Amino acid sequence: MFDIVLFRPEIPPNTGNIMRLCVNAPARLHLIGPLGFRLDERSLRRAGMDYREHADYRRHRSLDDCRDELGPRRWVALTTRGTRPLDQWPFQPGDVLLFGSESAGLPDEELARVPAGQRLFIPQRAGARSLNLANAVAVAVYEAWRQCGFSGAGGAR
Repeated sequence: MFDIVLFRPEIPPNTGNIMRLCVNAPARLHLIGPLGFRLDERSLRRAGMDYREHADYRRHRSLDDCRDELGPRRWVALTTRGTRPLDQWPFQPGDVLLFGSESAGLPDEELARVPAGQRLFIPQRAGARSLNLANAVAVAVYEAWRQCGFSGAGGAR
């Protein structure tokens, strides 16, 4: 299983899509506040986060709180400022994948806490805008899971 950490997500439908992804792939979701939306039932339903009840997710006040809960693990940051293509990282179960907010990405001070060789980017065409957060998380999770032989996968229902 992988842990997906969203640092201050802002767009509820992105987080809803990522929750659904985590239900379908071996991933647990961590939301680092402050969030750009409320997590009450009415707001979530309106944002399409109907997978919340099935998703394994946790909310944290800070990234330090999340790091404390997860303990010593391998952290990778997915960022447009990455130094290594996503497919060049040897993923292992238990890895933590860190993503920044939709509008600002990861702050410099948080990115600096991840070693340069563990700052990954998703290859894309030059000059194109970066992928939507939910799409980027999906690409990263499925690459990580692929490298681990899709352990635990079943057929589509």
